[in-house]
Amino acid sequence: MTLRAIPALAAGVCLALGAALPAQADIKIGFLATLSGPGGTLGQDQYDGFMLGIDAAGGKLGGQAVQIVREDDQLKPEVGRQAAKKLIERDRVQVLTGLSFSNVLMAVYRDVVNSGTVLLVNNAGPSQIAGEMCSPFYFSTSWQNDQQHEAMGKYAQQKGYKRVALLAPNYQAGREALIGFKRYFEGEILSETYTQVNQPDYSVEITQLRNSNPDAVFIFYPGGMGVNFVKQYHQAGMMGKVPLLSGSTVDGTTLPALQDIALGVMSAGPWSPDLPNPANRSFVEQFRKKYGRTPSHYAAYGYDSAQALNAALAATGGRLDDKKAFEQAMVKANFPSVRGGFRFNNNHFPVSNYYAFEVVRDPAGGVTLATRETVFPDHQDPYHGKCKLK
Repeated sequence: MTLRAIPALAAGVCLALGAALPAQADIKIGFLATLSGPGGTLGQDQYDGFMLGIDAAGGKLGGQAVQIVREDDQLKPEVGRQAAKKLIERDRVQVLTGLSFSNVLMAVYRDVVNSGTVLLVNNAGPSQIAGEMCSPFYFSTSWQNDQQHEAMGKYAQQKGYKRVALLAPNYQAGREALIGFKRYFEGEILSETYTQVNQPDYSVEITQLRNSNPDAVFIFYPGGMGVNFVKQYHQAGMMGKVPLLSGSTVDGTTLPALQDIALGVMSAGPWSPDLPNPANRSFVEQFRKKYGRTPSHYAAYGYDSAQALNAALAATGGRLDDKKAFEQAMVKANFPSVRGGFRFNNNHFPVSNYYAFEVVRDPAGGVTLATRETVFPDHQDPYHGKCKLK
């Protein structure tokens, strides 16, 4: 049975890394993510990437044995908050990682950082946490929500699109996605549509798009939402006629279901499977070998989380009790990131390049993301100036 086939459990799951773990591991990590429902592929890729990162570090982090306790937040903020409290108070984890969706992250955030637990996120990135709510205990190896969509907005501006329609699910990351796109796009926004989270049918919205005759359409629909929207966009005859721009919609979690339907769709972000650095080549090769599929950016940032932890713990001698020393070690963590250059900003979000990607056919006849251009070099999120950390 593969890891993807293991049912997501509400109770913690302890997994041995390599050989069987001792009764009391030196480093105890809680992994909290969306592992079920239409968004479950995001959390599973985060988890698989994180576990592969531990494998790459020799099955330990900073030379210390590791115990993982896994929880499924079910994309429900209250479930996530209860799970986080369990991980902190009962399981006594020293690090909490994962976090797929911003509404869940916001629900658990204060409980985690107020407890002094290290919170290492590898997807969700709400603006408040990047700004005035930043914490010395919080780190992200992914992005602040606006950033990838800022890159797509700038790309649309550079391509000369004048009239663009925008769609996203109605929750924090969806709203921040459209804010990010509009920050760098100077043309006319024909419509700004927010749909229900996990909405399966977009026929009404797509009919409205066809009638408005936009130059391009921009969407943010992660996981199963993206599969449904892109398929219905194709079925409506709009694919290839009206350019489809996206963020976190066409990626390693959705392309296996979309295949040729997604050819030509554009996306943006700081990572793609074809980035030509040695760490990324090794990561993609090992991920495909272990899991039998191409990794998504969720897996890539999960992998970087494990690598960052490994570097920081090596610098502290495997200790987490001195929180200030560990924070400084994380800020300075030097590790071979899959995105190439990597550094934490003052708010502990990454500063990195952002690229435009196109869905193309790969040499094996499948589909993949191909890097087309660098939209932003060394891009900082727009909220870091509100963070008081130095």
